[in-house]
Amino acid sequence: MEIYLDNSATTMVAPEVRGEMMAALGEDYGNPSSLHRKGSDAEMMLKKAKERVASPLKADPREIYFTSGGTEANNLALLGGARAKKRQGDHVIISAVEHPSVSAAAEELAREGFRVTRIGTDARGLVSPDELEAALTPETVLVSVMAVNNEVGAREPFEEIGRRVKAFDSRILFHVDAVQAYGKIRIVPKQCGIDLLTASGHKIHGPKGIGFLYIRDRVHIEPIIYGGEQQKGIRSGTENMPGIVGMGRAAQLAYERFDERIAGLYELKEYFQHALEILDGVRINGPRERELSAPHIVSATFPGIRSEVLLHALEDKGVYASAGSACSSHKKTVSPTLHAIGLSDELASSTLRFSLSSYTRREELEAAAAAVGELLPLLRRFTRK
Repeated sequence: MEIYLDNSATTMVAPEVRGEMMAALGEDYGNPSSLHRKGSDAEMMLKKAKERVASPLKADPREIYFTSGGTEANNLALLGGARAKKRQGDHVIISAVEHPSVSAAAEELAREGFRVTRIGTDARGLVSPDELEAALTPETVLVSVMAVNNEVGAREPFEEIGRRVKAFDSRILFHVDAVQAYGKIRIVPKQCGIDLLTASGHKIHGPKGIGFLYIRDRVHIEPIIYGGEQQKGIRSGTENMPGIVGMGRAAQLAYERFDERIAGLYELKEYFQHALEILDGVRINGPRERELSAPHIVSATFPGIRSEVLLHALEDKGVYASAGSACSSHKKTVSPTLHAIGLSDELASSTLRFSLSSYTRREELEAAAAAVGELLPLLRRFTRK
């Protein structure tokens, strides 16, 4: 039996999504910029996808800009947002647990002369609104805080942070990386001061290579790709229509029967957390309260066993998990997120992330927990030798 518990890295494409994408690849293959009927049909498909993506955010479809994924969307938000505000100030604030596509973009801004402040977290991975508010200055032009941490599942207090940022100076751009949150929690940008919000298709059972950036009406950012003037010139390039259609359908599915589905995910997550923490020496990372955590991410530390060793031992039993963010798993450095919550290098190097989806079943988690329980004493004996 194959047990896939790496859904924070990527999800399988839902059958309903594949069906609509095949139509866009086959008969509905027009370019939305073309003036003939095929182009008009594609333009209508583009509009429909924007409506589907915008609806859960209670946003105007005209505020949605499709990108090649979450990484590009985050780069566009930070680089485009800060550069557009250069005359206003030169200060940017991010958290210490941001995804590499945010932290690396902030490093690029630092090379361009911006001052970047990184706000730490508590032992659960939560950013303090008080600490972030204290870091605001008259020169601050952009604040970026993720909605859900991709490694430990902490649900950041972005609503409160957004309110404080806007109370300090309404001109400051507030960006939220919602790649791990879109489809998992409800977010209404206009209710919490969000100017820029990013999401990715392959985290919600859509295809890879597609994401979007929400840009609140009347917010101006600079493009980072130039050329064809598609999407109002904010993101030039012929639109990836099969991907866009797929993301639109995936977004629609993600918010159908939402409360019931998310409650079921929390129940599965809590069962699995308990099944792991009763094993000898296992530590669960991140908040335990539902209101402070995402419904699909379980981070666990297995002292005395390197994560790569346990990861491959589980793979031999058909269980697929992750040693951290898939976007940074090839790096040799220890995760900044695990450092931020206070783990030593040794403990951080013994941590795995398990992530669930709507397709995850209780019996799969039972089998995965049993596999971990069987492997731990064996691997620890091997390590001692």
